[in-house]
Amino acid sequence: MSNLISAAETDRALKTRHRAMWALGDYPAVASEIIPDLGTTLVQACDVRPGDRVLDIAAGTGNAAIPAALAGAKVVACDLTPELLEAGRRSSAEHGVELEWRQADAEALPFANGEFDTVLSCVGIMFAPHHQAAADEMLRVCRPGGTIGLLNWTPEGFIGQMFAAMKPYASPPPPGTQPPPLWGRPEHVRALFGDQITDVTADRRTVRIDRFMTPEAFRDYFKSNYGPTVAAYRAIANDPDRVTALDHDLAALAHRHTQDTGTTSMAWEYLLLTARKAEG
Repeated sequence: MSNLISAAETDRALKTRHRAMWALGDYPAVASEIIPDLGTTLVQACDVRPGDRVLDIAAGTGNAAIPAALAGAKVVACDLTPELLEAGRRSSAEHGVELEWRQADAEALPFANGEFDTVLSCVGIMFAPHHQAAADEMLRVCRPGGTIGLLNWTPEGFIGQMFAAMKPYASPPPPGTQPPPLWGRPEHVRALFGDQITDVTADRRTVRIDRFMTPEAFRDYFKSNYGPTVAAYRAIANDPDRVTALDHDLAALAHRHTQDTGTTSMAWEYLLLTARKAEG
């Protein structure tokens, strides 16, 4: 019994840490300024239609939830971090659409079995620490024959490589957790869902990022606004040499991925995967 209590306490502490991490910086700015079109890409790939019941897991500020609502769907957007939900409410009001915003853990969703026609996540569920638990919940709340849709950064792409670059500086993850970019590997996702999905389509695509004039401008933007990067710097704040090293590593990463000498224009790779939940 004590081991079960300890595991539950550890999990609660981990989720509290995740919630706090995503409240750092200004993720709403990252979502709206850097990757504003990814949610629409996912919604279109899932063929969301008027009247569909849609759940956006780890929705953040609604990059996919709001386009789904604009398509006429009945949408629930859930996320672990209340601050992101509040920003999402403001954004949906600005877009003139209504949807439901719920605080929820992707690994323990407060929804009924088969409640939704489409269950999707745009660079969100990948950050749930226990991948199988999150995949199981995604399947559970989707109706038989319904659509599963995922858009996640790949390990080999820019964001996957950014996490690899930050790993030596960040606080170590608890045992039993898995790195987020694994969700960008088709074989990993297929293993999570097993024979409970059919009609799988998996495409590697890129999104063009040309907002930053220099690699250092990218680094400083993420250092100030992106929760995981802010957290990595906080973990080493008392060690100036390591801060300087991480500064160098992030700028060097952006430089290696630059494809345009005039600006720091980069192509960030992601995996777009859609499938059907198996009948019966």
